[in-house]
Amino acid sequence: MHYPVNEVFETIQGEGFFTGVPAIFIRLQGCPVGCAWCDTQHTWEKLPKNKVTQEQVIQVDGTVGRWCDMEPEALISQLQAKGFTAKHVVITGGEPCMYDLKQLTSELESAGYQCQIETSGTFEVNCSDRTWVTVSPKVNMRAGMEVRGDALQRADEIKHPVAIMRHVEELDALLENIDITNKVMCLQPISQKPRATELAMRTCIDRNWRLSIQTHKYLAID
Repeated sequence: MHYPVNEVFETIQGEGFFTGVPAIFIRLQGCPVGCAWCDTQHTWEKLPKNKVTQEQVIQVDGTVGRWCDMEPEALISQLQAKGFTAKHVVITGGEPCMYDLKQLTSELESAGYQCQIETSGTFEVNCSDRTWVTVSPKVNMRAGMEVRGDALQRADEIKHPVAIMRHVEELDALLENIDITNKVMCLQPISQKPRATELAMRTCIDRNWRLSIQTHKYLAID
């Protein structure tokens, strides 16, 4: 199976449960959700004119919307050829769950990597059983797509973006029939604005949840 890869780079995971962990990010091209605050809008459309070779998506700037088709075996070979030392692989986008990720996650695990998926929860999650699934629910976005209950059930971690109290209330509505007993619950301020951060902090303290700040933005790294 081929996957449309926008960029592959090694850095530090900046948010959620694995904050601070060295990670290889595999960013896939394509996303119909339409989040207003999205910082990777260049991944929304998979335009034929932007198709490039494998060498043009490995440890390079992906913001121009380039992409190439890669099979898992070729992708793993590229990771090894680049000498990446991280063993935690984050599959993100775009919206990675537009694609069946079972083969990609299984082959990465066979090669010694741990996989994490970051998804909006608007598509069915197809991956290996061992994959850590982070659902960042996107509610009432431009495309009007629903957050799926089966995606929330599969999640190991629910990392919800918040700016105002309505966003917390929307999360509560989503979780009404979801057992979160064994899930990692994170609130993440949509911006670095004090008001959003204060709301997230206060709610996390009240509920004994985790605060996820986008560390990579404060550190000005990828």
